[in-house]
Order: sequence, then C-alpha cells, then structure tokens
Amino acid sequence: MRFAMTFAICVALASGGALAEPRLWKGEWPDTDFTRTSVSDWSQIISGGPPKDGIPALSDPQFLPAAKESRIAGREPVITLGLEGATPRAYPLRYLTWHEIVNDTVGGVPVAVTFCPLCNSAITFDRRVKGKVLSFGVSGKLRHSDMIMYDRETESWWQQAIGEAIVGEMTGTELTTLPTWMESWDQFRARHPDGWVMDAPAAHTRNYGANPYQGYDSLSRPFLYNGENPPHGIEPLARVVRVGDAAWPLTRLRDAKELRERGVVITWREGQASALDTGRIGEGRDVGSIRVRGGQGQDVPHDVIFAFAFHAFWPKGQWMLDR
Repeated sequence: MRFAMTFAICVALASGGALAEPRLWKGEWPDTDFTRTSVSDWSQIISGGPPKDGIPALSDPQFLPAAKESRIAGREPVITLGLEGATPRAYPLRYLTWHEIVNDTVGGVPVAVTFCPLCNSAITFDRRVKGKVLSFGVSGKLRHSDMIMYDRETESWWQQAIGEAIVGEMTGTELTTLPTWMESWDQFRARHPDGWVMDAPAAHTRNYGANPYQGYDSLSRPFLYNGENPPHGIEPLARVVRVGDAAWPLTRLRDAKELRERGVVITWREGQASALDTGRIGEGRDVGSIRVRGGQGQDVPHDVIFAFAFHAFWPKGQWMLDR
C-alpha cells in the first residue's frame, strides 16, 4: 500500500535524515545542557523533518460532552483516560496524529497524552517531576523512529516510548506512566455516554480525520529507522502489546481474545480502525482494542507499539509468543 507523505516527511527525506550533532544544535536549543545525556551514540538521533515545535503540541484543550460530538467516525481510535474522581476523557487520534502531545489537567493531575505515529505508541504521563509541573513540546528529533519530546521548563529531551529524559538537566529522570488505552469512539461513548471528548483545536487548521501516513503500517521497513529487525521472524511493523519489558504479538491476542500471563489479564475485542492504514482514519482496517488489567481488575499501564520499537528500546525484553 502507498505511503502518502506529508510535506514535513518529504523534507526529512530530502535532508537524508541528517544526523543530529550537539554543537550544531545550540542555536535552536541554547538552554539545553548537552553535556548531560544518557545517549552514547549521537548518530541514533536524527531530524524527523519538522523543526522544534514544527508539530505543535496542544495545551489546555477544550472538551465536548460525548453525546454532542458528531464528527468522529465510530471506529476511529481514541485514547481513553479515566482517573479516579474525574469524568472519563477521550483524546481522538484524529487530533493527536497532527499534534502528538496534549498537555492537560484531569482531576487535578497534570498529564501529557502522547502519540508517536511512527511507532504507534500512545502513552500518557503525569507531568509532575521533582517538584515541577512540566509542559511538553515536540522537538522534531527522532531516535529509533520514536518522537523525542522536550520540556519547556528545562529544555531537556525526553524519549516518548520509555518516558525518560535522555538529554539535559533532567537526564535519567523517568515520568510516571498513567493507565490509558486506545479504543474506538463507539466503544468509548457506549461505556461513557456522559464522558467528555477533546474538541478540535481552535488555534490550528489541519485536515483532521485524514491520515497523513497512509499505508505506513503495511510497509516492510519503518520510516527513518536504521536499527535491527525484531527477532523470531516478527515483522517490524507488527503491533505488540507491551507491559513493562514484555511484549505480546497482537495476532496472538486477536486469536485468543484473552490471555492471563505475568500477573495481568489482556483482552482483545474487535471494532477499532488502524490510524495508519487508509487515507481516512475511520476507514482503516480493524486492528481491535486492547485492555490490560491487574489481578484486582485495575487498569495497568501498557502500550500497543510496533515490534521494531519494542526491540529497539527493550533489546533484552521478553517476547510472549505462542505456547
């Protein structure tokens, strides 16, 4: 299937994925301390095309009652956040595909809802770190094809897939991951008819609902990735369910519908479209929805990520294959 590239992606290709070089970054990042880093090989960090804030993160989003939202297709994916004492909220990928980070406050908790299209990684973090409340933006840099975020307070760089600062004052600091999950819009509003859904950003104009990465999850090789392929013959762009340092192939979950392993219960149900398949997000092929719960029925932080990214960031991770 064709990979329809946005202008920003074309720029990245034209630049040849230029290697990042700390001494060349000071003009754009004068307040970042590049002497403090956990990155041993700077060649892993490359430009994704857009500059700093070229993909504009959102802050203080507006919400609508779920019953009043009529623009979102039923199978479109949303990120669901349900914190104790707060009305459940849905963050549609039709917006996060174009903005990648939403800085919000839910039930008094400052959160960052993030989505990296190139890794299919959707993770929500608590923004409170070392007595500070951070706000995050998109750096324009990639490592192992995964978004590098930055915080506006210290200009440190953070790896989205692992929630850890890798460059700058905050290096080595880990964000707390909150339990969220991706499901379809229909599934969210069926369970939460009185829930809230993020409204279209008023300050930006994008073709919301369109997929600028058309056909991406059918490619044989990830975009701007030079690392190893996953082991066990797993396709690089196959989806896996990551819980901690373990990964379950989504195909195994789809066949089993439910698995009870490593102290968690993972369920799969049909009805969610891939956001990275067809030109319109809501028309993508059905990849299903995952929910991960602990022994007491509580939701557990997890990610549905591409296999290449799991292998890149957890090279010694455990692959939960068919038994």
